[in-house]
Amino acid sequence: MNKIWLGAALLAVCALPAFGQDKEQDRVENAGKVVQEIMNIPDDIPQSVIDKADCVVVLPSVVKFAIGIGGSYGRGVMTCRGGRTFQGRWGAPSMMALEGGSFGLQLGGQATDFVLLLMSPRSAQNILTSKVKIGGDASAAAGPVGRNASAETDVTLRAEILSYSRARGLFAGVSLSGSTLRPDNDANEKLYGKKVSASDIVFKKAVPAPPSASVLIATLNKRSPKNLSKNP
Repeated sequence: MNKIWLGAALLAVCALPAFGQDKEQDRVENAGKVVQEIMNIPDDIPQSVIDKADCVVVLPSVVKFAIGIGGSYGRGVMTCRGGRTFQGRWGAPSMMALEGGSFGLQLGGQATDFVLLLMSPRSAQNILTSKVKIGGDASAAAGPVGRNASAETDVTLRAEILSYSRARGLFAGVSLSGSTLRPDNDANEKLYGKKVSASDIVFKKAVPAPPSASVLIATLNKRSPKNLSKNP
């Protein structure tokens, strides 16, 4: 009997990495679905805005909870254009974590999808290496909506991060000021099967993109194949 229990325990332990990897693969796949669906909304992210983004962070189904004044918690992915200057094609995703204050557009506790566009190399580099407070360490603003909207507004020119939300079919710019965004390197290890940092994934191409990221990367490469920002 003891041998039976020991064997069952060993099987359970051996299955843990695979279970963890499946969970992270699901997050990457969900991020791809969110981006694909948002890009098909008539009044979505303006082309002139996404063409100037260095990286995109997608956080599917961020959940709001009530502790004191409330808060939110989400896990998702970040994908960047290749190279140190973010001029290449969209690359392998790094897992990210969002934590922080209550977000106003979450309707009645509804889980909300968030998309963040990183508009400067500095914001992208900082987020890849440490925890960043949105609106504090990196300037942020609600992103403009509508394909005919211009990126050349005072708000978008000043902001390092533009943020969007989708809940109950509504897509809009939303402020995430006060929340924090950080690399989730534990999740990266589960996804890629080895220890690998967010910065190595983006800058050193330390790992190939997993199959679960195919929709995410293909959608972004189709919608915005070139970085048209004036950043060096």
